[in-house]
Amino acid sequence: MSRSIVSTGQAPAAIGPYSQAVRAGGTVYFSGQIPLDPATGNLVEGDISAQTRRVFDNLAEVAKAAGGSLSQFARVGIYVTDLANFAAVNTVMAEYFQQPYPARSTIEVSALPKGAQVEVDAIMVLD
Repeated sequence: MSRSIVSTGQAPAAIGPYSQAVRAGGTVYFSGQIPLDPATGNLVEGDISAQTRRVFDNLAEVAKAAGGSLSQFARVGIYVTDLANFAAVNTVMAEYFQQPYPARSTIEVSALPKGAQVEVDAIMVLD
């Protein structure tokens, strides 16, 4: 099975020793995205909804670079620093995904890089 690195300047560069995504055959594994503005590398201003939108926008750009789209996501992992934001994250996710929805987990964590409130990783299966 071939393995290739997926990278785009339309999403933030990795802030550590990892790739934005890796394609293995027809499956793409996305590294966690936090709400960084790809142009500046800075955390976006705003509440959990604004941060979640930026994360999904970033993931959409990496998906596009891999030859796919959010509609092909099979699994999403969401990490939040406050589970009280669960409903707000759900509302934003519903703006980006339609049924059938990907499988998902939502986990509260004590902290995320750069003080982000949300991080999302994913797995996409290309048709």
